[in-house]
Amino acid sequence: MTNLEDALVAVEAGADAVGFVFYEKSPRYVSEEIVREIVKQLPQRVEKVGVFVGELHAAEIAMRSGLGAVQTYPGPSEGPIKAHAPADNRNLKQYWAVPSSTFMEKRIANANLDSVAWGRHQGFWNAFDAIFVDSGNGQRPGGTGNAFDWCEAAPSFKILNQHLRVVVAGGLTAENVGEAMQMLKPWGVDVSSGVEARSGKKDPEKVRAFVRAVREMDQKVG
Repeated sequence: MTNLEDALVAVEAGADAVGFVFYEKSPRYVSEEIVREIVKQLPQRVEKVGVFVGELHAAEIAMRSGLGAVQTYPGPSEGPIKAHAPADNRNLKQYWAVPSSTFMEKRIANANLDSVAWGRHQGFWNAFDAIFVDSGNGQRPGGTGNAFDWCEAAPSFKILNQHLRVVVAGGLTAENVGEAMQMLKPWGVDVSSGVEARSGKKDPEKVRAFVRAVREMDQKVG
C-alpha cells in the first residue's frame, strides 16, 4: 500500500493483512511518515506488515511505523537460506521471504529443502510465523509481477507445508489464484501488482475480485 484509499479498499474487501514496502528501489516504496498516518486510520483487526530487503533495522522501523509484522527478503549479498536471526522484537510477527528458485533449481533445491527440515527439528523456524515464496531472484527479490511454475514447485511445497506455514507470492491475480491454491495448498497468498491499476496504485475492483476468489477457493480446498 502507498496510500490510505487503497488500504481502506483492501480492508473493506476483506483482506487479512496490508503491506508497506520500505525498500527504496521499489516503485511501491513508502516512507515511515506516510505509513504511520495510514496505519492510524486502519482497524486493529487487520495485520499491518512492513516489507524489507536486507534491512538490519527492520524491527525498529516497523515499531516506529505502528506495524505488527515484518516480511524480510535477503539482501543482494545474502544467500536465500542464510540462517539470519529474525528481527529482535517479540511483539512483531516474523515473515521470511525467499525466491522460488530456492526450492526449484535442481542444483540447490534438495539441499535447501534439507535445510528447512533440519531447521525445523532444531527449532530455528519457531522464530518465524511463515515463509513467503516469491517469484523473485537474487537480483530482484520480489515484485516481479510474474508467477513461478506452480506445477514444478508442487513437490517442494508438499515438503515445505509439512514444516512451515507457506505463503505464495508473485504474479497472482483473481483469475489464477484459485489454481495456485489448488496446486500448492499454501497457508496464505500475497498479491501486489496483480491488483494494480498502475504501479503503486490499486484497482478497487481487482482487489475485491481477488479477495473474493481466494475466499471461494478456500472453502473448496480448506
